[in-house]
Amino acid sequence: MNRVGYGAMQLAGPRVWGLPDDPEAARRVLRLAVELGVTFFDTANAYGPRTVNQLIGQALGPIPAGVIVGNKVGAERGPDKSWVVDGRPETVRRQVHEALTDMGTEASELTYLRLVGDSPGAHQDVPLEESLGALVQLRDQGLIRRIGLSGASPQMLARAQQTTPIAAVQNRFNLLDRSGVQVLADCETQGILFIPYFPLAAGQLSGHQELTGPAERLGATPAQIALAWLLRRSPSIVVIPGTSNPDHLRSNIAASEVAEQLTDTEVARLTALVDESQAVLDRPTPPIQSHR
Repeated sequence: MNRVGYGAMQLAGPRVWGLPDDPEAARRVLRLAVELGVTFFDTANAYGPRTVNQLIGQALGPIPAGVIVGNKVGAERGPDKSWVVDGRPETVRRQVHEALTDMGTEASELTYLRLVGDSPGAHQDVPLEESLGALVQLRDQGLIRRIGLSGASPQMLARAQQTTPIAAVQNRFNLLDRSGVQVLADCETQGILFIPYFPLAAGQLSGHQELTGPAERLGATPAQIALAWLLRRSPSIVVIPGTSNPDHLRSNIAASEVAEQLTDTEVARLTALVDESQAVLDRPTPPIQSHR
């Protein structure tokens, strides 16, 4: 698997709602990603809702062999465009079927269950075992091949594994926010893929000398350095930067080459930007100092 994947959330309209202004441009970006060697795509029923999955189906269907689309279920959108976690088994089952229809495929290579383990003050109303049980049934029916978790605490991951093997976990983790570090450590020891969301720190990377120094040396962008650091931080990590811009897509994919050129000293300095020993799962960890 190419460890630089593609996050499709930005292909929706404003506030991740509805279609983008130019749906055909979105489809072209998806096709270009495959042409450039991307083999892992990240999406969710809640993106649009459903419109991003439909764009994926229109652009890539039938999904090429060797390409994995990881789709998140267990989250809905309110009429005010809010995000609502809904892990009821009937919701999970409905969303899996909707995603298969939208993407024009007979089985999902990877379906994540959206949890609230990394969300401040959030509460999971439905027992984890009930939500996962619905996915296990669908897997046994051949509609899902792998099950993952999104927003899982270490405790949730351990509980989930009492019900089913977990193939991947998607949690918040990036150069400036290490709140998912313990879950990453558990994934490393157990051979589970770790997929950081917000891999580019939601656009807050500018001004840190730890980034700009290597970027200037290598003729790279700070975003490429941040992605390259994630790839060097752990072999379990697959990054999923998102963009609707073809040039940014090419730049993101090139981060894998940049990762090979970072020195061990540069990687260590980037890692030391945040004290990972103080990381708390449901609270973003600020940089130790802000070199601005």
